[in-house]
Amino acid sequence: MRHAPVCLVALVAAAPARADAGDDDGIARVSLDTRSDEDAWRQPGFRLQLGVAAGDVAGLGGAPSGRLIGPILRVGLRLDDSWSIVAGFEYLSAQKGGGLSGLRYAGTLEPTWHVSSNLSVSVGLGFGGIVEGTTGRADPDPKGSTLDNSYTFPDASTPLPSCSGLGVTGLARGEWMWLLGPRSSLGVAVEVFGQWTGCQSSTGRVEPDTGEPIVRRQWWPSLGATLGLVIEWR
Repeated sequence: MRHAPVCLVALVAAAPARADAGDDDGIARVSLDTRSDEDAWRQPGFRLQLGVAAGDVAGLGGAPSGRLIGPILRVGLRLDDSWSIVAGFEYLSAQKGGGLSGLRYAGTLEPTWHVSSNLSVSVGLGFGGIVEGTTGRADPDPKGSTLDNSYTFPDASTPLPSCSGLGVTGLARGEWMWLLGPRSSLGVAVEVFGQWTGCQSSTGRVEPDTGEPIVRRQWWPSLGATLGLVIEWR
């Protein structure tokens, strides 16, 4: 019994040493991400943006005009703090009595400068086209029924009754985003664009010598502007 206090003291002294030895095999603790939302959005990586845009397109030199509304899609890659590269696609319904009646579509490649965590400015270049059905516009001379060969109008002062064609488009856009968190943001975008569309209208006839379809062609220059509401994810 005289040895019991000595043994108890030895066990108490050894206990901390055994606890310390076990610390090396303890559960690892991962620190929480302390980056701000702004820092997270500055990181390089993939971006996806969906939205809707509405506005007007004004035909120049007699080309028809119309009101625009429809969906927009943008996919991009954030390169660094200041720059992104974006591919944008628009499919906008165009409607106006006696004017455009159909679809205006476009695809552009857009270098984008991030002025701040909220403001960005883009310029883009790509393709743009128009697809129309029945519009009610008057049929200009020369009529398709009078042609033995395809015909190109010198200007757009007497627009074709229907246009289906593709051309080139360019744009400039300013965008203001409100960060909803590290993964999503909401914004508004103001965009101006110019488009040069090569329209073509079939006559339903063929050239007697070659058998090629007889068409009437016309170039339509136009300028437009839209206001968009978008949501973006990273």
